[in-house]
Amino acid sequence: MSQLTQKVFNPQTLLDKTMDESRQGSAYEGLGTGKKRAYVETYGCQMNFSDTEIVASVLADSGFGFTKNEKEADLVLLNTCSIRENAESQIWKRLEYFKSIKKRNPGLMVGVLGCMAERLKKKLLDESGLVDLVVGPDAYRTLPVLIEEVESGQRAVNVLLSREETYADLAPVRLNTNGVSAFITIMRGCDNMCSFCVVPFTRGRERSRDPESIVREATDLYQNGYREVTLLGQNVDSYKYESVSFAGLLEKVALVASDLRVRFSTSHPKDITEDVVETMARYENICNFIHLPVQSGSSRILEMMNRGYSREWYLEKIKMIRGFIPNIGLSTDIIAGFCSETEDEHRQTLSLMEEVKFDSAFMFFYSQRPGTLAARKYSDDVPEEIKKRRLAEIIELQNRLSRESNQNDVGKTFKVLIEGDSKRSKNDFCGRNDQNKMVVFPKDDLSLQPGDYVSVYITSSTGATLIGQAV
Repeated sequence: MSQLTQKVFNPQTLLDKTMDESRQGSAYEGLGTGKKRAYVETYGCQMNFSDTEIVASVLADSGFGFTKNEKEADLVLLNTCSIRENAESQIWKRLEYFKSIKKRNPGLMVGVLGCMAERLKKKLLDESGLVDLVVGPDAYRTLPVLIEEVESGQRAVNVLLSREETYADLAPVRLNTNGVSAFITIMRGCDNMCSFCVVPFTRGRERSRDPESIVREATDLYQNGYREVTLLGQNVDSYKYESVSFAGLLEKVALVASDLRVRFSTSHPKDITEDVVETMARYENICNFIHLPVQSGSSRILEMMNRGYSREWYLEKIKMIRGFIPNIGLSTDIIAGFCSETEDEHRQTLSLMEEVKFDSAFMFFYSQRPGTLAARKYSDDVPEEIKKRRLAEIIELQNRLSRESNQNDVGKTFKVLIEGDSKRSKNDFCGRNDQNKMVVFPKDDLSLQPGDYVSVYITSSTGATLIGQAV
């Protein structure tokens, strides 16, 4: 399961940063016309951020406006993540904080949405005064009814999973957007029973949206000034709607407009096909970037993880991809210290990283999740201090590989889609190139604005950023 921007090296920094940003207002003033106001915080992966836009659509239709200030809200919703224990513990702390606000404002409604809602529904409701409603990822349409139940003095819950729900007919309210790039969820759920992962239990079975609804959403975004869409799914490569495969869907979206960039996430190594990569190579506006989680460099550990491939098979897949697209940008997910992992198997992960030379990675140490196959079948027997040391070595190596990758781009010129101002200086623009690398350059040309494409000559780099000059 991949998440957020693909340019993060330390996963804990990523989680903290995401939580800070969500507290600054995942919901924006001026959206919705109702007197009641909702405040939404979003945690975790891109799918959760996309789901929040669906929730906002449902709330706006039922008369809610939105606020950045939680103390002004009538309704507080936390869209949660269960991928790691630390993610859940952070959310429990936030719920305690909102419980203290409820003491001063008894009319405040607090709800938990998403993966944690589905997984911990009973515990959430048993904690006295902590939450008023608990809503799973397939039950967002029922929010208005559940809110009415809370307003009548009851607590409300709906965490039923669906085999059909895709929200294809709902127009998302774009809360978490720069006006240039947007997410389009093309499928929900996951059928890959990776032994470490809770997603199949919290989001249910795979089901794909019809391609025409996806093309309509992409077309609407383009007509409203967006110039990049990211197609989202727990495993986009397994997208299938009647006779349309993921490669066919990619082509349909690419044909919406030649200057609409198309990205996608996440790919499962066992499912990405030559058809997909060939389609990427054929269309200039499909970005040359793939997030391809490997998780481990050890074939034995991969088998225990139920990943469906070996180390050698993964490396052959990388060779196939680079055969079609030599300049492909690659990122990955890596788990340190999975059950029974030895020092030699840890070194196998390091050697695979060296061989592939990923541009960036999401890196974690193993966190056992209740209910998963690994929790039922294996002992979490690698001591935490060893997990942390192995993770530190993985991060150190990836930081070096990322610096080297970016240094190799110095002296090259890239087509960059301007996303907005650089976070460090209002005098600079920032945007990503085709390989998903962030590029920063001065605003020398005053006619440029977000949403424009510009060629940028790279003059220097850091581990996370390319720095250049518009040409």
